[in-house]
Amino acid sequence: MADWTETYRPSTLAEVRGNDKARDALREWAETWDDHGEAVILHGSPGVGKTSAAHALANDMGWPTIELNASDQRTKDAIEKYAGGAAMNQSLSGAGRQLVIMDEADNVHGNADRGGARAITRLVKEARQPVVLIANEFYEMSNGLRNACRDIEFRDVSARSIVPVLRDICRKEGIEYESEALEAIAEQNSGDLRGAVNDLQALAEATERLTREDVVTSDRDKTEGIFQLLDAVLKEEDAEGALKFSYDVDETPDDMINWIEDNVPKDYSGPELADAYGALSDADRWLGRVRATQNYSFWRYAADDMTAGVAAARSEPKGGWTRYGPPSYWSKLGRSRGKRDRRDYVARQIAETGGMSMATARRQVLPYLAAMTHHCKNRELTVRMAARYELEAKHVAFVTGSGESTNKVQSIVADAEELRERAAVDHSEGAFAGGQFEGGEVDEGEAKGGTEASDGGDDTDSDPEPDAETASKPAEEAEANDGDQQSGLSDFF
Repeated sequence: MADWTETYRPSTLAEVRGNDKARDALREWAETWDDHGEAVILHGSPGVGKTSAAHALANDMGWPTIELNASDQRTKDAIEKYAGGAAMNQSLSGAGRQLVIMDEADNVHGNADRGGARAITRLVKEARQPVVLIANEFYEMSNGLRNACRDIEFRDVSARSIVPVLRDICRKEGIEYESEALEAIAEQNSGDLRGAVNDLQALAEATERLTREDVVTSDRDKTEGIFQLLDAVLKEEDAEGALKFSYDVDETPDDMINWIEDNVPKDYSGPELADAYGALSDADRWLGRVRATQNYSFWRYAADDMTAGVAAARSEPKGGWTRYGPPSYWSKLGRSRGKRDRRDYVARQIAETGGMSMATARRQVLPYLAAMTHHCKNRELTVRMAARYELEAKHVAFVTGSGESTNKVQSIVADAEELRERAAVDHSEGAFAGGQFEGGEVDEGEAKGGTEASDGGDDTDSDPEPDAETASKPAEEAEANDGDQQSGLSDFF
């Protein structure tokens, strides 16, 4: 049997369901493309119809399509070979427009994909044909790429919009059904139209008439599951019931304990709160043993304490509704996550370039770079740093303490990009330590100096005697210089 998601893919934008605003914005982008020439990013959850909308648009406009999956062709060379030519040249028919569709464009990441992200950014800026980028995670894409494109968000498709699609497919396929069955499928896949069609096809292949009983529902929402667990542990179940309830919740004990610990004071007080925290303390010890030994069989004892132990601490019935919330610990991590991500990216670049661990890069190199480039006062050095480690504006701002959107930081990133491109053209592999990364040619005398010295190596009289000042340099200074060489900081002197 053919895949129904392909058989019933919308052929025109008018058939795209559940995202009328995004559909209209996409049509307006295409109809005015000759005026603005911008690429567009279609972003949203998987299965909401982004790729289908792009192909439907091409049908409406009479544009042939060139499709590339960015996660398969991730490198600069592959992107320029497969997508670059299509975006720069005339259409397949020799006249008019063609639509370049690049799926999974959020799966290409900077240096890890050997220039793929920069290649896509350059492609959309210089393209002479309309380009559509498809992405699930809009903010996983680089700032430069997002700023170079328009963006249109496709929202999750409501269950109410999914049901008519399922009903229409059943009519075309001659499938008998109960309305409640289609509603159950739509609710189970709320937001994911493609998933709903796949579920319908799987059920239709197994039965002649689709009934409500044929649809197996399951709780796919972890957040709802954890809220039900909190009610079970803190209010409703005894010790045994709370433990058994936890078996059906899709959370690890490490996450579960944070939820319970933060919310238990909302229902417990006095001695029962003290007993509950005692049980949580025991659970935390078991989790510590798991981390220390990597023996995950200890999880069962942690789960016993954090569920059955906390439920057993309840001394009186609890009722009513309690406003539970996510752990405050997660909120603190969320606020600092962006800063930690930037720090780790810079440290990773330093470690990979200098052949050291990330811990060494963070503790022994990054603080010196921050001091040397503070507020970009040494502009030349800051440009060389950004070029060597392939830093974007947010990373330069993190290291230097300057504002990411300032003209100073933006111009440094632009100059660093030119510096990298010039080095690539020259096929320079160690250029950062030499003169080429400083924007000039290597001094001819310096270049010959090493050769001349080696040519005279057999002549013992040609070796100069060290003067007294050189001979008296302390060993500590030599060791310090050797440390700079190993850290990679010598590249900047």
